Amino acid sequence: MALRAPLLLVLLGVTLPMLFFPCAEAGEVGVCWGTVADNLPDPASVVQLLKRNSITMVRIYDTNRGVINALANTGIKLMVALPNEQLASAASSPSTARQWVQDNVAKYYPATLINGIAVGNEVFVSASNLNQQLVPAMRNVQAALASLRLDGAIKVSTPVAFSALNVSWRPSEAVFRDDIVSVMPDLVAFLRQTGAPFMVNVYPFKAYLADPKHISVAYWTFQPNDGEVDDLTGRRYYSLYDAQMDAVRYAIGRVSPSNVRTSLASGTGGDDIPLTSSEVGCPAWVVPTPKNCKHFVNGLIANTLGSSSSSKNKKYTAASSLLGSAGGGATSAYIFALFNEDKKTGDDSERHFGLFYPNMQPVYDVDFVHGSAAPTPAAGSSWCVASAAAGDKRLQDALDWACGHGADCSAIQPGARCFSPDTKVAHATYAFNDYYQRNGRASSACDFKGAANIVYQQPNICDPNQASWCVARAEVGDKRLQDALDWACGHGADCSAIQRGGRCFDPDTKVSHASYAFNDYYQRNGRAASACDFAGAGSVVNQAPKIGNCQLQSKA
Repeated sequence: MALRAPLLLVLLGVTLPMLFFPCAEAGEVGVCWGTVADNLPDPASVVQLLKRNSITMVRIYDTNRGVINALANTGIKLMVALPNEQLASAASSPSTARQWVQDNVAKYYPATLINGIAVGNEVFVSASNLNQQLVPAMRNVQAALASLRLDGAIKVSTPVAFSALNVSWRPSEAVFRDDIVSVMPDLVAFLRQTGAPFMVNVYPFKAYLADPKHISVAYWTFQPNDGEVDDLTGRRYYSLYDAQMDAVRYAIGRVSPSNVRTSLASGTGGDDIPLTSSEVGCPAWVVPTPKNCKHFVNGLIANTLGSSSSSKNKKYTAASSLLGSAGGGATSAYIFALFNEDKKTGDDSERHFGLFYPNMQPVYDVDFVHGSAAPTPAAGSSWCVASAAAGDKRLQDALDWACGHGADCSAIQPGARCFSPDTKVAHATYAFNDYYQRNGRASSACDFKGAANIVYQQPNICDPNQASWCVARAEVGDKRLQDALDWACGHGADCSAIQRGGRCFDPDTKVSHASYAFNDYYQRNGRAASACDFAGAGSVVNQAPKIGNCQLQSKA
């Protein structure tokens, strides 16, 4: 099978501009550094922990001077907070807001890279009496930054609880609660005017706990699953987090009439405002468990970084947008929280969100640089197969395109596990289906200009990961089996177990000994079809054979 340059994009029935999207700024992941505990390490030690784990952003809930000073000259970005208790005075007095900015921000910048100010925290939930004062306080803080010429470097926003949404599923129907509708237009206008992000605190595990019959563990922890479809838009979501982030975008898009049109035309609202997950976490306790939290947090990191940071994930995101699935979560995220905090109030989970114990040992392994693979659909339910009626020329052209646009075709190269049968239909089916599964099983991912069809009963497609064995064919006779057996043992097969006295010597027959040697050679050579030929004396099987009490092994 020759792989040539990709064909024109008309194979998928789309034009060139539809496949290429402008590159967004790279996503970034930080942590929330809470201090509601009496056993935490000193700030200088924590900064070393941050550096060891390549953590580049931190959010704190106040303006703790020890923390701010410890982060000086480290290059780590810091978001500080004006607490709810000070919000009313900042709203009513521009001079008070300016003094607060001077004392708590300007004094430390730029030695400490303060890049954001959170005005209040979940005001709509925890301090609803201040709803009408929220945006005035933000405007006064913004004006104070502008007067000090810091407004370009430091953005002002406010963390909004996900419960601010009245409807979140379907994402395209999401709207904010009636009691905050009067505040949201001013808030969205302020963020759009200043280029600041809309910040949302979101905890997908809570939705799972509330409805475990309909929300799977795989769906909320970024593990492979079949996804959920918003049937109004056709978007398929492979993580609850992505669905929740899109719900926020749609709700933002509905705040102003002009943006509603943008939302309906583009499929997602609020795209002109960056979206930051200001708190997103998982408590390693009881139901979520450390294992689930590990999957969730690493998946979140990959999701956020992959929205634009690597070419591999750019391809995934572009394909997802093209094929009608969700395009990713927030542009940045702060994981809650850095440490378990033993003085937190509320239910027991509040004290178990930490990525690290107070002794700075990890609760579970987290890779802040890469995370883990982006969510993908689970295999099964439908497949994409080549149409023999298309002819070898069209199949080869479409096959080359699929292999050049994301399908993993390594298994159908000469000598590889799925090279046989060496036909255009078999190779094209393998490549088409791989591309189809990777792109969410969207119908447009199985078009190939009429060279493929979707089927709903599992076809005979070679699975390179399926266990398989090579066994001897008794009908070729002892002479041919002995010759092939001698060849295998002389070309890399480990035949010690079938020597007299070896564990697989019995039964002492040519078929048994040849099967052992053939299979050992086959497994050592990547289970390539050609490694189970032996001049017609060997045959590949997919059920585990047995030689007396000796079970043949497969390295699948």
